[in-house]
Amino acid sequence: MTSDAAVLTAAEVAQTAEWIASVQLPSGQIPWYPGGHADPWNHTEAAMALAVAGRVEEAEAAYDWLRSTQLPDGSWCLYYLADGVEEPRRDPNVCAYVAAGTWWHFLTTGDRPFVDRMWPVVERAVEFVLGLQRPSGEIVWSRDADGVAGRFALLTANASIHHSLRCAVALAAAVGEQRPDWELAAAQVGAAVAHRPSAFLSKDSWAMDWYYPVLGGALTGERAAERIDGSWNEFVMPGVGVRCVVTNPWVTAAETAECVMALDAIGRRDQAAELLSWTGHLRDHDGAYWTGCVHPQCVRYPGGERSTYTSAAVILADHVLSSSAATAGLFRGETLGPALDLGELETSTDR
Repeated sequence: MTSDAAVLTAAEVAQTAEWIASVQLPSGQIPWYPGGHADPWNHTEAAMALAVAGRVEEAEAAYDWLRSTQLPDGSWCLYYLADGVEEPRRDPNVCAYVAAGTWWHFLTTGDRPFVDRMWPVVERAVEFVLGLQRPSGEIVWSRDADGVAGRFALLTANASIHHSLRCAVALAAAVGEQRPDWELAAAQVGAAVAHRPSAFLSKDSWAMDWYYPVLGGALTGERAAERIDGSWNEFVMPGVGVRCVVTNPWVTAAETAECVMALDAIGRRDQAAELLSWTGHLRDHDGAYWTGCVHPQCVRYPGGERSTYTSAAVILADHVLSSSAATAGLFRGETLGPALDLGELETSTDR
């Protein structure tokens, strides 16, 4: 079911999904672009877009690729090429997102056998991620192939992990498992994101650090609205989209689409629909989306790249605004149950 908030027509969604599917490899891997590398986070996002566009077979092939490439410790490498690993470092945010994708796919299809196949994958991934959580709640950004953990945590990554962990808790309930430790870990991550900015390496010039605490659900209500409003004029170019970084006029369709979903999460659907409509100038003739462009010349950036994850983000944003399906409310916190709230005091001091 669609609503008046839709920006894309059904035919446009189908065309974009067809382009994403055309880039998918026989293994199920979905690279960023033809001949490019893949990472499990953006690969999963592309699978989510394929599923809501009705291409369930291709989406499930993408999850089969994740199952086949998961490492014994529950992680994935950061980047893959068609013939193997490009970058062996492990990123917990990349690994955690399989939980969000699996929950999204289950909400889309109702396919319980799919969940049964993916549950061990999600379980191992979450345990890997939580192995990188500090006592103060935040999760460090990486682990090298030799086992050495990163020295700092990233705000965007933790905001996304917070949402993924809540999806993992929902999946656990769906398969009849109880994971109170996961629920507590999610709350600790969310509290760090919401109340302890000093826990994270400062990247406040990047758009994702601006809106992801809202998109991931760590900030809600008045605080979420204040965060969006506080930097709106710095990051948003009217009629064009969201800057990737505040210091340069590099507008990207993926950041714009994700910001759309953050706006929807705080109830600003009209503003969100207007922002999503600005991605139209980055849509190509075959439904693919250019990753971004530099204004005012509108030079395609980087290097004239059209990317599957960018195209997927636009599909997801349009779905969030236009559909009454359960998936449309996932980034509003719907279908996840109440979040455990630790409050500010428990995590107000670095340890």
